[in-house]
Formats: sequence, structure tokens, C-alpha cells
Amino acid sequence: MPLLGSNTADKIIVDRRKPHRNSDVARAVRKTRDQLSRQPGNLTFDRDLLKLHARAMVRVALAIPLMILIIGAVGFQAGIHDEMLAWMVIALAGYAVLALVARRADGTDTARLDVSKTKRNFLLAHFLSGIGWAYFAVVGCSACQADQFTIIKGLVLLLAIAATALIASLLRGALATTFALPVAAYALLAVTSWTPLEILVTGLLVASLPFFAYVAGSMNRAALTLLSFRSEKDALIAEVDTAKAMSDEARRRAEEANLAKSRFLASMSHELRTPLNAILGFSEVMGSEVLGPMENPTYRDYAKDIHSSGQHLLDLINEILDLSRIEAGRYQLNEEAVDAASIVEDCCHLMELRSRAKDIRIVQRFEAHLPRLLADERAVRQITLNLLSNAVKFATPGTDVLVRVGWTAGGGQYISVKDGGPGIPEDEIPVVLSAFGQGSIAIKSAEQGTGLGLPIVQGLIALHGGEFELHSKLREGTEAIAIFPPSRVMEALAPLPTIRKAGTGRA
Repeated sequence: MPLLGSNTADKIIVDRRKPHRNSDVARAVRKTRDQLSRQPGNLTFDRDLLKLHARAMVRVALAIPLMILIIGAVGFQAGIHDEMLAWMVIALAGYAVLALVARRADGTDTARLDVSKTKRNFLLAHFLSGIGWAYFAVVGCSACQADQFTIIKGLVLLLAIAATALIASLLRGALATTFALPVAAYALLAVTSWTPLEILVTGLLVASLPFFAYVAGSMNRAALTLLSFRSEKDALIAEVDTAKAMSDEARRRAEEANLAKSRFLASMSHELRTPLNAILGFSEVMGSEVLGPMENPTYRDYAKDIHSSGQHLLDLINEILDLSRIEAGRYQLNEEAVDAASIVEDCCHLMELRSRAKDIRIVQRFEAHLPRLLADERAVRQITLNLLSNAVKFATPGTDVLVRVGWTAGGGQYISVKDGGPGIPEDEIPVVLSAFGQGSIAIKSAEQGTGLGLPIVQGLIALHGGEFELHSKLREGTEAIAIFPPSRVMEALAPLPTIRKAGTGRA
């Protein structure tokens, strides 16, 4: 059976493993995912796409104009002067308007960006830049061969379409708006001559426009997907920040409540112990008949019951204070070299009377020559007594309680107490390990206890840097193991060297 530990601070706390504790966060995340999974058209995404398109056009504002200048220089070398100069002026003016619109959109805050107006301005600027390419499609060259010049223009237009598809992919419809007119003009011009090579180039150019439009659309969808992922990430980060703020506030309140509890217990311990001392003292005097015999034996029994009840209440107060100090980190360890086997043996002797009353035998098995531990003797004694008390309390009469002290596989030391009782159901182990927790078997058997023994053992072991394990199986018993780490084991020190005095033969 695997080892189980307490996941809650108290058995009456709501189970934190249930999903309804995070229902608000889960609902918000699900709502965000539903919004992001819808079709494009989200106003926020449209603004982001326009901003990205404007930024891209600003960054490459000189790329296509530079290509226009190179083409114009080549045209001048070929002898085309006036028409090429006019085309360069028209084309550069169109791209200047496009760069101006892009710069204005890039400088506008995203939240204040008018989507419809900005998109309309961009498409108009792209159309104006396309007029320059339309003029280039009808430019003639008297000094060139007609078919070769037409093919060259088609290849240049094809290059311009590809470059624009890459640059303007973030704006849907920008490619068609820019090159629908130039491709139509080129096709009409090619129809007039109608040579086979020109027809081939025209068909290639006409087919390239929807192809590159499809490529630009794919790139646009990819950018939209990336934006949706970024928006989802931002939403999730916001939810995490909100949950963290709520968690910090809850932790602050819990710390304040814990501090108030510690102060309350510290003050109440004094207020309760003062009358308890009187109750215990007077009831013990009356039960022992120190001042004379009682004529009514029932009164003597009442006095003994008052004494036992008061002692139980005092033990409960002490255990609550110990657990509170451990949880608050105020339990100070008085560390010294202690012999774990000797302490456990003394505790077994203390429990002999109680175990014999229930016909239970305590069997001791200690490994020989165990080195000392660097630990708090009072804490080790309390750990052992708590484990022995539980074992004797729940062990079946006529069975043995096995107590072992020895080495762990990692070089530490352990204290093990195993009983032959009814065991603990697997699902009740976290309850048993929680403060004031009691299993169903303890409740049915009406065994007297506070449910603080094992939590105190856990806390004391944790203060020593060790571990506490609880193995149990129904109808076979329970084994509790307190493990001290290897760092607590003290190695034997070598004897001090003998110093001889000068001039003598003796030390």
C-alpha cells in the first residue's frame, strides 16, 4: 500500500481537490477560448492586423520604390525616356501616398484606430500604387522588339505581384486591389498582338494573381492565428495574475487568523491552567482522602473522575499549544546528542502498566551500537510516547506491539511502532494525519483522544528534517515510522591525542 499524507490542515476544511474550487477561473478561461475560436472578424484582431500591415509598409517603404528606380534606369538605357519618366513619377507618387497612410496608421494608438476608415484608406492607396503599374503595362518601346519588351514587362509585373503578396499579406484584398487593373491592361495589350509567347506570359500573369492572392490569404490566416494565440496567452496571464492576487490576499488573511489564534491560545492557556491546577490538586486530595476518609464512596469516585477529566483537559491544552507553536514556527529545538534506543526503551517502560492492563505485550527490537542523534530529547520522547500511546490504544488485546529502532537504507535512523489492531482504511489516512482527525474505527470504539498525536509527530519530525510514514492495512494493523535524516546521526569522535610533558616520561 502506498504511503499517504495529509493534504489538508483540518478534516473539516472543504476538499481542495474538487474542481469547483477553481470554477470561476475555469469559466473565464473557457469563455476566452470560445471567443478566440470564432471566425475572423474580431475588432481587436482587425486593429492589430492593420497596425502590423502599417508597420510592414513603413519598414519596406523604400523596397518597391527602389525597384521602380532600377527598372526606370534600365528603361533609360534601352532608350525609353519620356514614357519611362512619366511612369516613374506616377508610380513613386502612388507609393508615397501609401507610405504616408501607413505612417499615419502606425503612429495612431491601437485602441483609437478606426478600422473601417483605415482599411478604406489603405485600399485606396494600394489602388493608386496599382495605377502606376497599369501605366507600366501599356508603356511601349519603339527601339525594342515588341514581343521581347512585352515579355519583360510581364516578368516585371510578376515580380511586383510576388513582392506585394509578401509585403501586404496582412491586409485582405490589398493584392487584388493593386494589380487587378495592371493585369487587365497587360492582357488587353497582349490581345492586340496575340503572339504565342505573349499569350503564354499573359496566361501565366493572369494565373499568378489568384495564386499569390491565395498565398497572401494563407499568410493572413497564419498571422490571425498567431494573434489569437497571443491574445489567449495574455488572457491566461491576466487570469493567473488575478488568481495570484486572490491567493496572496487569502494567505494574508490566513496568516492574520493564525496569528490571532496563537495569541488567543497563549492567553487562554494561562487562564485555563490556573483553575485547572486547583481542580487537579483538590480532586487528588479528595480522591486520596488525605484529610480524612469520605463516608460516601460515591463522592470518592466523583473526585477521581474530576481529576482524570481535568488531567485530560490539561493534556489537550498542552497538545494544542505544542501544535500551534510548531505550525507558527516558534517551537525551539534544544538539540543535543541523544541515544534514541535509550529514550525509546524508557518510553516502553512508561507504557508497560497501560499495556498490561489491556493484555498487550510490548516487544523491543533495537539494533546494537547505534550512534547518537543530534536531536531534541523532549521531542524524541514525545514522538515515541505518541506513537506508543496510539498503538496500545488500538491494538487488539492479546497481541504484540513491536517497537524497533535501527538504521535506514540512506544512513539515517528510524523509530518504528507496529500494532496488531484493526488498521485504518486507505481513504481515512489523510483524515487521521490531520489536526483533530479521527478515523471511523476510533469513533466507533469511543477511544479517548484529541486527534493531535500524529500531527504533532509529523511537525516534530519535520523540524528535525526527517519524514513520517504511516502504513496500514485493514485487519492486519498499522505501522508508524519516524525517520531521522543521516545529517542527524553523529559519528564517534576520535580520542584526543596524549600530550607528554617535557622532561618527564609521563603524560
